[in-house]
Amino acid sequence: MTSWTHIGPTVVAAFLASLVEFVEALTVVLAVGVVRGWRGALVGSGAATLTLLAIIALLGPLLTRIPLDTIQLAVGVLLLLFGMRWLRKAILRASGIIAMHDEASIFAEQEAALRQMEGSRGGLDTVAVIAAFKITMLEGIEVVFIVIALGAGGKGLLIPASLGALAALLVVVAVGAAVHRPLSRVPENTLKFVVGVLLSAFGTFWVGEGLGLTWPGEDWSIPGLIAGFLVVALIAVPIARAIRARRTGLMARDAA
Repeated sequence: MTSWTHIGPTVVAAFLASLVEFVEALTVVLAVGVVRGWRGALVGSGAATLTLLAIIALLGPLLTRIPLDTIQLAVGVLLLLFGMRWLRKAILRASGIIAMHDEASIFAEQEAALRQMEGSRGGLDTVAVIAAFKITMLEGIEVVFIVIALGAGGKGLLIPASLGALAALLVVVAVGAAVHRPLSRVPENTLKFVVGVLLSAFGTFWVGEGLGLTWPGEDWSIPGLIAGFLVVALIAVPIARAIRARRTGLMARDAA
């Protein structure tokens, strides 16, 4: 039996990671709908969603034919790298080294670009279909990877991971349909910070499992790893901020 120490964090990680990706996709799909028409936007994003579901349905059962320790090691390494990439960017954004992700400005840029594109708007607008399909597939592939990676961590985890992603999709679609505007108030950097911590912790745990490491407390090591990554990341933010301030001061002094 898969314990709730696996299922709970798996659902939360899949939900939050998928939420971030779906919000980014929604921003572009909304721009396509506003500028080029909703029919093409919905057809393109719908076609991409069906394609992604087919990929999950195809790859999911194939994982059962591979030894679990091999899957855990391979997926654990990839998941750790994926999570650390998100966490690194979240730390740099929180410390002010790189700019925050702004969905409102992205929406405006996409809207301006779409207005300049040529293409018939009578009937089904191919530009709208292609643009919506492309962004949904681009962001959705990351969701598929996360779902399959989280689901590969143990027997019976693919369904909880899929349900977490599906819940995120339903939330984003419902809110997007209600407000018809970018979800710029979603604390995306905070979500990426949390997701980076969760994915890094899962990746570390599964790398250890794949290598045959016996974790103290077994599954209860997962909350411990999550707490450890969170503490280190929170400590890294003020350190990065101090380094940035020092470099800024040195540059100002040299310029003077």
